[in-house]
Amino acid sequence: MPSPRDQPTPPRSRRRQDAMPGGWLWIVVLLLLAVVIYITFGISNYGSLDYSDFVRLVKDDKIVKVTFTENSSSLIAEVKEDAELPPELKKSGKNNRFEVMLWEGDITSGDLSELLNTKKVPRKTERQMGAWLTPMLTFLFTLFIIGAIFFFLILPRFRDPFGSNFLNNYIRSPAKRYDKTKARTTFEDVADMANAKYELQEIVEFLKNPEKFQKLGAQIPKGVLLIGPPGTGKTLLARAVAGEAGVPFFSISGSEFIQMFVGVGASRVRDMFKTAKESAPCLLFIDEIDAVGRMRGAGVGGGSDEREQTLNQILSEMDGFSPNESVIVIAATNRPDVLDSALLRPGRFDRHVTVDRPTWQGRVAILKVHTRNKPLADDVNLEEIARKVIGMTGADLRNLANEAALIASRDDKSRIERVDFENAADRVLMGPKREDVLNEEEKKRTAYHESGHAIVGWYMPEADPAQKVSIVPRGQSGGVTISPPDEERFHHGLDYFKARLAVAMGGRAAERLMYNQPYAGAEMDLKQATRLARYMVTHWGMSDKLGPMSFRIGEEHVFLGKEIQEPRDFSEETAQLIDEEVRKMLQEADERAYKIIDAHRAEMERMVAELLNKEELLSEDLEAILGPSQKKTNLETAVKASNHVPSPNDDGAH
Repeated sequence: MPSPRDQPTPPRSRRRQDAMPGGWLWIVVLLLLAVVIYITFGISNYGSLDYSDFVRLVKDDKIVKVTFTENSSSLIAEVKEDAELPPELKKSGKNNRFEVMLWEGDITSGDLSELLNTKKVPRKTERQMGAWLTPMLTFLFTLFIIGAIFFFLILPRFRDPFGSNFLNNYIRSPAKRYDKTKARTTFEDVADMANAKYELQEIVEFLKNPEKFQKLGAQIPKGVLLIGPPGTGKTLLARAVAGEAGVPFFSISGSEFIQMFVGVGASRVRDMFKTAKESAPCLLFIDEIDAVGRMRGAGVGGGSDEREQTLNQILSEMDGFSPNESVIVIAATNRPDVLDSALLRPGRFDRHVTVDRPTWQGRVAILKVHTRNKPLADDVNLEEIARKVIGMTGADLRNLANEAALIASRDDKSRIERVDFENAADRVLMGPKREDVLNEEEKKRTAYHESGHAIVGWYMPEADPAQKVSIVPRGQSGGVTISPPDEERFHHGLDYFKARLAVAMGGRAAERLMYNQPYAGAEMDLKQATRLARYMVTHWGMSDKLGPMSFRIGEEHVFLGKEIQEPRDFSEETAQLIDEEVRKMLQEADERAYKIIDAHRAEMERMVAELLNKEELLSEDLEAILGPSQKKTNLETAVKASNHVPSPNDDGAH
């Protein structure tokens, strides 16, 4: 993920839009509007005088002059300074000039003209500027507004139906650019992943010194596909490659190409590769490429057409790269099985790098990175923590360290202690505690159930012994038994999987032994055991009747990117045999678990008593109650046998 210290540069569309000189248009419009308002309301800003008051002032010889306006039903009367007028009327007058509105009868009757002649009031008729200028300016202003709307709003819509410059911005690539800075990500910031970093070192060397490869005729891979589970650090690894090479880094997600309009994704691909070529040498990172790179011909509807057009454009752009462009495409996915074969051929994504979950050594290194800014207590052993959290990715370990810090701060501690990491691991692996109020009988039945799992795994040499047993309700379960597998073993045989089936049936067997009936709490155990047994029969060839055969059991689906196909490739008779073999394996596991628990019933009673007292038991507590596990005893015996040095009198001595 991008470092918070790296600030992405704004997209090109934003920079172009900000640089467009468009504000002057609205300034001119506002100025013209102000002129029209001033002419309309400002030039004729006279006080208003009633006709009756005007007649009274004329009779009192208080009118200096009368001006009639052409084509208007009003006159302007200039009143003497000593005229008796209300104060508010005097203030409203402009140079003692007032506007008098006339009715049509006042003009045609002749009384007004006779009165003015009698009082010898001077009068004249003039053309007022506002009378002709205001309509003209209003017409011109209206014409200007209509023209501006047509040229700046309507006309561009023939090319862009969504408004000014909207479509251009819409089809541009939303890829974010991260330039080289002093705080860039390097391989030193990526803990573990030695194999992946070794594979990517050639990419770094080519971006730094392309002449070294070109003089020998070597061509660097155009694309690198990072494959691995979510949270293993694929994005961080791509950022580290760009940081090591010191070149610009463009990042985009595969889902950002797909839009509701057909053709937008392909346009964004073209713009993205064009920008990358302009910034060469550079790195182009496409995260979650399976969102756009799934197998073609497998979808239904128009959305698939848009996705396939986008994929075709990506294929065309990558194939069009010349060897000296120095643009490397790095993509990440956790579903390589659904990618189109054209993406994986040489010339596009030439190199495939697997980024797997870290080993315990890698987890120690990752924990050191995520705890370097956190104060740790003296009892915190990162190696011990790393060995317990088997299967966690880098993102999980970062979450684990953060949860431990939150728990410690919640208790007002100055440093993070070992118990905080243990509580954080329980929260991450099993979920938060539930505030369920269980009665004593339910707690006791849960203790028997979890003890059944632990005892079966403890006394079977092929099984993984339990490391923790809890009857505290967490997540969706009322209790849990944690039995982490051995990381040093990569391949398991039939005996191991049969032992796992027996351990899964241990809780149900304990309930049948103590209560003479099964309970519904074993639903998840049965689901996991049935799935494992079905895999043993259909995928791994561990059935005596069916032999070494693999069967497709209808898990592939068209919307996962696969071609439309039959859900299975075997007959109904074979399906019946599969069901019989799965049932046989589960029944044998159930009987085996029942016999082991019945043989160690006394140990189970002691374990249940301790569980009801402490609620949680660790591996040392289990060893104190049950003795050394069968797997541990067999391992110690094997170690002693391997360290035995035969004497000359032993048979077979050389």
